[in-house]
Amino acid sequence: MNRARPARTALALLTAAVLALGAGACGGRATTHHKPGTSHAEDTGSNGRLLKADDGNGHRLRQVDADGAPGVSVAVRPDSEDGWNVHLTVRDFRFTPDSVGGAALAGRGHAQLFLDGHPLARVYGAWFHLPTSLLRAAGGGTRLTAGLYADDHTAWAVGSTPVRAAATLTEAAASAGAEQPDENTTTVDITLKGGKVSPAPGRTEIKKGRTVRLRVRSDRDDTLHVHGYDKEAELPAGRTVTVTFTADRTGLFEVETHESDLLLTQLAVR
Repeated sequence: MNRARPARTALALLTAAVLALGAGACGGRATTHHKPGTSHAEDTGSNGRLLKADDGNGHRLRQVDADGAPGVSVAVRPDSEDGWNVHLTVRDFRFTPDSVGGAALAGRGHAQLFLDGHPLARVYGAWFHLPTSLLRAAGGGTRLTAGLYADDHTAWAVGSTPVRAAATLTEAAASAGAEQPDENTTTVDITLKGGKVSPAPGRTEIKKGRTVRLRVRSDRDDTLHVHGYDKEAELPAGRTVTVTFTADRTGLFEVETHESDLLLTQLAVR
């Protein structure tokens, strides 16, 4: 009898330790992975307040205070070859594609695009190309809305309203001059703001003989220069300037600004 008592005491202590460890694991910091056997779990941690209401598509709202809340704006422009280029500008928010499906962490997650209120695509970065084929598959529409979501797929919300922004595709076409895509023309859209080039300078491949259309918008007065073709144009602040020419010379030609000395793109004519 006396020998059995220490054994029972040791077993009780071991059971208590296991329970304590389990409780500690459940109460620890939020993980960025699914719980075993689950998917798209809604984290109920302290990052915002999980509401009963949803975004209209089954994703519950995660409400946060307006001060420091994530925000988004959306801009769309017709692509020179097909569809539209969508640009999302976010604040107090960071795209985290590596942890999608995990816990809701403040100011992190992904975006969701909607066309006339219907889910269209999930977005993991600032730029997204929206092809015509996807628009057709969605049944068409003109109202494009972007909303911000946490990694657990709950919708970030302020005042019980999802954090969203919208643009109209037809209005974007009109603001771009309602230019129809030309199979013989390569159009490059570039924006200069705060000393930075958007999209980031890269190389544009162009077939010899094609028409090149450069559309540049700067937030300060500057001068555009296309090397090799000796094309120059003044860039008044706040205005979009278009430079058009025929790529009749092969080689690698830089497009830059004079005053700010920024490389905008490289034209690789072959």
